[in-house]
Parts: sequence; structure tokens; C-alpha cells
Amino acid sequence: MDSTAQNPESILIEVRTGEIKQAALALGFELVGVASADASETIGFYENWLDRGFAADMAYLREHLPIKSDPKHLLPGAKSVVMVGLNYAQEPLPHVKIARYALGRDYHRVLRQKLKKLAARLPGDVRICVDSAPLLEREFAHRAGLGWFGKNTMLIDSKRGSWFLLGAILTTVELLPDVPAAGGCGTCHACIDACPTGAIVNVDGRWQVNAGLCISYQTIENRSDEIGPTQGWVFGCDVCQEVCPFNHARYSQPLRAAITREPDFAPREWPSASELAEIDHTKWDALTAGTAVRRAGYEGLRRNARLAEKETS
Repeated sequence: MDSTAQNPESILIEVRTGEIKQAALALGFELVGVASADASETIGFYENWLDRGFAADMAYLREHLPIKSDPKHLLPGAKSVVMVGLNYAQEPLPHVKIARYALGRDYHRVLRQKLKKLAARLPGDVRICVDSAPLLEREFAHRAGLGWFGKNTMLIDSKRGSWFLLGAILTTVELLPDVPAAGGCGTCHACIDACPTGAIVNVDGRWQVNAGLCISYQTIENRSDEIGPTQGWVFGCDVCQEVCPFNHARYSQPLRAAITREPDFAPREWPSASELAEIDHTKWDALTAGTAVRRAGYEGLRRNARLAEKETS
């Protein structure tokens, strides 16, 4: 008898894994991989980041710490984590600075809709996670082979760059795990030099983002009346990705900087910063409904727009 022959269970796992990956690609995801639902390997670094105060006033992140330590706290009996990536790359708007991921329909809704269809193909229990769930998504995406950590802490795929959003399915079904992604920034420090507020810092040899300095935090999560300089950004910030070489198209890497094929990510007709600074609540409500920009709130968006107008005038 051939000792190298696979047993029926191993064959089933391999076949099922292949089917899930093909289904994910058919749904429009550009990246898909599998990681074992083992305890987090980076939870210690994450806790140190919190201890340094780099989460600013986002206290809920510490509250989620115990759950984030292990996917099984989210789904008892979880064996595998299916990680997917959806490209959102597009040209920036010429008249107002809004992060590209927020220009169209709320990505939570877009990814969740697709993940529900993908999860329906899995027997057993599942848990869908899109950003808001207490899961260290980037760690599991790295373990699933989707990308490696850049100095700006973004997950970077060597062929596609970092313009992609992550989604996850925890499942009690055993799937074949992928090999963690390999890569690195080398001596490049473009994102560090370009960050307008110096938010990318190196502590004990590890690159991290101090959220309190980050423009994305200031324009989205900071609820105070006064915020730091935003370089004209009204919602979010794309600077560290805009300068990253892995996001620049090259003849030898045609996938880099490829424009998204997802119609839901097509930008809405966003007004200029000066118009947003004076927008009334009714128009704000209609404009931001179903978008990630709504996260900033009515007063927050007007505050950001007034500052952007002042900084760029």
C-alpha cells in the first residue's frame, strides 16, 4: 500500500478548500486564503500598543482585548479562518479629499453581502467578520497568505499592493491552511517621510501607527471640537498608501494599482469641502446614508470640512 496516499478525510479537506477559494474568486474577491483558527500570535504586541496610549481615546479596543486573543472566543469550536481581500483602488476625487475606501457604498455592507453567499457553502457553524468584529484580521490575513506587514502597518500583497479591504469567515469546518505571506519594505521609508503628522513610529524595532497623530483617527474617531492638522482631508487619509511603491503600476506588475471592478465602490457625487462645511442635516443624511463617511457624524464632517477649507485656502 502506498504510504503517501491521502486518506479520504484529507482529500475532502483539500477539495472543500479548493471549492471555497474558487467560490470566493467568483464572487469578486481578488485575494483568498485560509488560516487555522489558532490563538493570536500578535496579541502581546497589540496589548503593548494599547499600553503606550497609541489607541488615543478608543477605549473599546482594550475592552475587546480578551476576545481578540483567540478566534474561538468569537466562534466556539472554530477550526479555520477564511480570509478574503476586495480591491477598492480608484482615482482620488479632484475637488475633495476623502479616503478612497469611503467614496462609494459602505464596505462593511459590500463585503458582508458577499461573505454571506460564501459562508452558505460551508457546513457547520460560521461567523462573518468585517472590520467591526473583535478579530485581529490583518494577522490572520497574513497567516492566510494574503499579504505581509508594511512599515505603515498596512497589509501589502507584493503583486497587488495594499488597496484592498479584508473580510473573514470563522468556520467549524477544517480547511487546508495556506503558508503565511513573505515580503518586506527593505530600506524604503517613503510612507514615513510622507506622513504629514509623523504618525508612523518605530518602537523597540517594530513599526507602529500612533492613532492619536493619524489623520484618519482625527477625521473619523476624534469627537472633540478641536482636531490636529489634517492637510485638507475631510474623511480618512490615503497618504501612506499613495506613496507606497507597491501601489504604483509597473510594466512587470500589471496588477499593481489596478482599478477596482466592484461597482458598489464607484464614488458618489461628493460636494466640495466648502459645500460640506455648510451642509444642512437633511442633505448630510441623504448624502452619507449607506456610506462609511457617516461614521464621522454630522458635526464631525462639517468640522473636518471647515478645517480642510481653512488649511487649503
